[in-house]
Amino acid sequence: MAEAVAVTAVRGRERADEYRAIGLASAAHFANHFQNMVLPPLFPLLTKQLGIGFVELGVALTVANVVSVAAQLPAGSLVDRLGARRMLVIALLVSAVALIGVGALPNYPNLLLASAVLGLANSVFHPADYAMLSARIASKRLGRAFSVHTFSGFLGTAVAPLAMLALAATVGLGAALIAAGIIGVVAAVPLLCFGTDSMRADERIISGVAVSVPGMRAILTPTVLFLTGFFALLALSGTGISNFSVGALTAAFGTPLSVANVALTAYLSAQAIGVLAGGLIADRTRRHSEVAALGYAINAAIVLAIGTLGLGPVPLALAMAAAGLLGGLIMPSRDMLVRAAAQPGAVGRTFGIVTGGFNIAGVIGPLMFGYLLDLGAPRWVFGLSVILMLLTTVVALVGDRGFASNRRRAAVASAD
Repeated sequence: MAEAVAVTAVRGRERADEYRAIGLASAAHFANHFQNMVLPPLFPLLTKQLGIGFVELGVALTVANVVSVAAQLPAGSLVDRLGARRMLVIALLVSAVALIGVGALPNYPNLLLASAVLGLANSVFHPADYAMLSARIASKRLGRAFSVHTFSGFLGTAVAPLAMLALAATVGLGAALIAAGIIGVVAAVPLLCFGTDSMRADERIISGVAVSVPGMRAILTPTVLFLTGFFALLALSGTGISNFSVGALTAAFGTPLSVANVALTAYLSAQAIGVLAGGLIADRTRRHSEVAALGYAINAAIVLAIGTLGLGPVPLALAMAAAGLLGGLIMPSRDMLVRAAAQPGAVGRTFGIVTGGFNIAGVIGPLMFGYLLDLGAPRWVFGLSVILMLLTTVVALVGDRGFASNRRRAAVASAD
């Protein structure tokens, strides 16, 4: 009886530790996505306030992405050595300083500097969040933890535009930027108060043996490099829909702006729901590559229909919602592939390398899809998305064979 009570107490503490880790990582991810979405809704106000054009504002976003790509690997290394909690606190406070600074002194040089600093801070979040969750969540619940974490980021992205426009209208542009910076401070407080430094990946113990931090040569495996390209393809295939579908629909089919925006809202909302459902799928299967491949194959057919049929308002919203739902379902399985490829003591660096694919897509994607619109080929926004989705499907299936072969070799090696 006493043993049963003790086991129950231990399990209760473990679950509480897991919930705390999910809450801390998700709050940081919400703040990160919110702050990444602060500037775009304010572009019309910034052009007037700073006396610049949209090209200059685009340069600011490019600066943020380039810095984030360059800093992703060093940030992952610091996460593995200093701990996820410490790095998240630093990143949240650095991003807060950047936004507060440009809000207090709004001019273009400060905006460029703030964008670079935000890109630097952004490089920390994925390595740190995933390292924290991987170290704290039981494997059988890790997919659901990843899905909640991803959902919190979508929520931050969804809330930011309306929140920033409302703040700018009520307290002014500068004060709105300062308020966005303060969100980083608010998210850092729970990490300071409730986090623990035992989240350091290099201090974890496996089978009673301390795990050493592997070198970069051991981390940069063909699987990790493959997954980096896979993540870039995933992000590129979604960029056309999330960022350019409104412009493409209005130009290609004369879709009213309000209808196109409702369709995009349906896409983004369904994507967030799909992420939560995808966590359940990821925890119930180890065939994550096949889940991703199947989802993107079906998605390609849906997006092809959107780009060729000229759907009415209701069918368009339903098709966009279906595309978003499938895109969301894939994401937890995508993250589980990376977790499986990461070596003990190198989770931060592995996610740092692989999620750099997002930033690569963030640099390339807008140029590709924007060029198609400028070229007068709006339907090809969907066409290129379909091609990228099909390519992603093929890459996932090919990669799955490699992953299976690696797993068999690892099993043989452990048996010997």
